Amino acid sequence: MKTNIELCVDVKTNLKNDLRMKAGKGYQGVLTRHVVCEDFKYNEYMTFVETANQKRVKRNPKLFNGRYISLTMSDNGSPRLNFKKLRMGPRFSPERYALAVYNELLWALECLVEK
Repeated sequence: MKTNIELCVDVKTNLKNDLRMKAGKGYQGVLTRHVVCEDFKYNEYMTFVETANQKRVKRNPKLFNGRYISLTMSDNGSPRLNFKKLRMGPRFSPERYALAVYNELLWALECLVEK
């Protein structure tokens, strides 16, 4: 990264919400440097145009979030079943795990049918 300090430069701003730039607030946008040379006289200024804040669309929203599984909606509109990390400890029982996943799958499908 190369750091420069521009001294005595006029900055014209185009902001969405604020009338003037606030101290300490970060702005997202484009800064353009303009240099006009007429008869060996330089007129230098910069313009800053704030870009629109685009709200990020959440991808794959969760329809159901259980202890063992979650059900999300994929980009094409179909539901997707996701298994959470399996924690196998000394008291782990495959039968109890399978029954718990089965119960959560029923609850998730009931939530899906209601929507």
